[in-house]
Amino acid sequence: MIGLRVLVSLGAVLALLWWLHRRLSSGPRATKVNPVTVVSKQGIAAKASVVVIDVEGSRLVLGVTEQSVSVLQTTEAPAPAEEFAASMDAALASPTPVRAPVPIAAFNPAQFGQKSPIAGSILSLDTWRQAATTLRRAR
Repeated sequence: MIGLRVLVSLGAVLALLWWLHRRLSSGPRATKVNPVTVVSKQGIAAKASVVVIDVEGSRLVLGVTEQSVSVLQTTEAPAPAEEFAASMDAALASPTPVRAPVPIAAFNPAQFGQKSPIAGSILSLDTWRQAATTLRRAR
């Protein structure tokens, strides 16, 4: 009888802990957006690096070592949508010339010392013949 009471009490305590954990972990703190975004990190020595971060509309360039963090530069963070739109406008304003494709008939494998376009590859029958000959000689 006492064993049953212990098991029921233990089950009730575990259920309460589970319920509290779910309740506290799925609150407004779990959905809060992180105000700090790491844009880039570049190591410059064994224990030193330069980090670019965005914090509430500001872009900071930080020098980070084991002993300290130093602000190297502060600027306004670029808006991602505006930056993308500007790069697209710049790309469309100066179109790059497109080269005409080389016709297949103009390709001549003999220029490169090959008998066919697949010569020397695993698909070539000559490659398999050479491999078999080499294996026979090795025996």
